[in-house]
Amino acid sequence: MSEDPASPPLSWRALETRVGLDALPDFHRAFLTWRGVEDAAGMPLRRVGQRVEAELNRLTQAGQAQRQGDDWLLGPEALAGFGAAGPYLG
Repeated sequence: MSEDPASPPLSWRALETRVGLDALPDFHRAFLTWRGVEDAAGMPLRRVGQRVEAELNRLTQAGQAQRQGDDWLLGPEALAGFGAAGPYLG
């Protein structure tokens, strides 16, 4: 993850908190769909959680995120184009 002092990393867990518990399953499914995961809408909730973590790990491998304990710190480019995150950013 490139360090950009103008854009501090975004905590994935903090983003989930902003989304809220009621909207979180739909947010996760939208994230998976955006990442190209097939049939995210029909996936059981437990599987959705597993796939979200797998995709966050892929972002880490691509240098767009950094794992920190049970959280991921996302670089500014990590969610570029993910419209569902827009209302919860900044």
